[in-house]
Amino acid sequence: MDFSTLEPEVIKKKQKFHQILYVQVIFAIILGILLGHFYPEFGESLKPLGDAFIKIVKMIIAPVIFLTVVTGIASMTNMSRVGRVTGKAMLYFFTFSSLALVIGMIVANIIQPGKGLNIDPTTLANDKVAGYIEKAHDATLVDFFMNIIPKTLISPLAEGSILQVLFVAVLFGISLAAIGDRGRPIVDILNNLTAPVFYLVGMLMKLAPIGAFGAMAFTIGAYGIESIGNLLLLIMTFYITALLFILIILGAVARYNGFSILALIRYIKDELWLVLGTSSSEAALPSLMHKMEKAGCEKSVVGLVIPTGYSFNLDGTNIYMTMAALFIAQACNVDLSIGEQFALLLVAMVSSKGAAGVTGAGFITLAATLSVVPAVPVAGMALILGIDRFMSECRALTNLVGNACATIVVARWDNALDKEVLDGVLNKPKQSKEVLDEVLNKSEQS
Repeated sequence: MDFSTLEPEVIKKKQKFHQILYVQVIFAIILGILLGHFYPEFGESLKPLGDAFIKIVKMIIAPVIFLTVVTGIASMTNMSRVGRVTGKAMLYFFTFSSLALVIGMIVANIIQPGKGLNIDPTTLANDKVAGYIEKAHDATLVDFFMNIIPKTLISPLAEGSILQVLFVAVLFGISLAAIGDRGRPIVDILNNLTAPVFYLVGMLMKLAPIGAFGAMAFTIGAYGIESIGNLLLLIMTFYITALLFILIILGAVARYNGFSILALIRYIKDELWLVLGTSSSEAALPSLMHKMEKAGCEKSVVGLVIPTGYSFNLDGTNIYMTMAALFIAQACNVDLSIGEQFALLLVAMVSSKGAAGVTGAGFITLAATLSVVPAVPVAGMALILGIDRFMSECRALTNLVGNACATIVVARWDNALDKEVLDGVLNKPKQSKEVLDEVLNKSEQS
């Protein structure tokens, strides 16, 4: 019997409860928290487990993006569509990234989480902050676009830069589509190569509980739950704001485009739990791309929107940026005028694109923004260094949901969405035992 012909939902029916990935990840997260809390030194020593899993996932990201984008574009008959999809995606990214920045600023002004701390900025000297400031100076918008162009055609696959891989894949896909039948054998090879690569992704995802366990044990062991006490208001404000952004803003967008944001969240729950455990949205990138294809979005749209969104559509990071900037100002008793806040917002809009796709992008972007707005002391970043790890999970989760939503919306805008398939995966009723038996019997007969 060939199980590859079965629907994923059908195969899951054969799994026992403890064999389901997200159940394993949840258990690993809880175990990691307990271990890190009661045995902090041992928990801190488990950091390599989380780091190793992230490295393993990053290893497979470049081939997944390359194969998905190339085969998707090569199948297109109208090349103007590539530019059209990219343009629509960028319009969506700019709109909602800017909206996220505005919402972060509004909430920070209302709640004022930094008010009353009365911090003297001169006491906040920190070597780590200086390092982020140095990186921020190198993360200009011009440098960012120059870095998209790789040194050689194959170097992105070796180095793993998402935007460089995307750049080469788009060019190669267009080339294959342009030469028509002569490129068909190469397209067939790449299509056949896609199957084992995604099978490999599935194999590697089985290591997710180990990675989540190690990452969570390290976080709690190194920083301790008690370290968040005096800055709890900022953390809670950020989490609630991100949640409301997903449910209200993205929820309204989803409803307008014919699907439920809650149903989408249920559909990608495996990826969300994985991101929660590892604090990295990249950990879920390969499986998210696969799931969006299964949800009825054309491969070409998925290949263009998701990798680009990982650099340009960082809703969670943007909420965090303006909120953190105003928190620092409030904590240091800096009273920003409306004009200064507006300037801060404009700078953040530009700098958030300059540092996109860089490790630690949130902090680098924040440093770049504060460096341009002299009223807010850059040294104030030291205030949130200790709790940044506890907010990174929320940033990553919000970014992931935002990119999943963006993919469906852009696909619908470009008539590249199979609405019946989408409704099926998001709202599919539980299959009865009779249906399952029927599918299995047909498979055995074949």
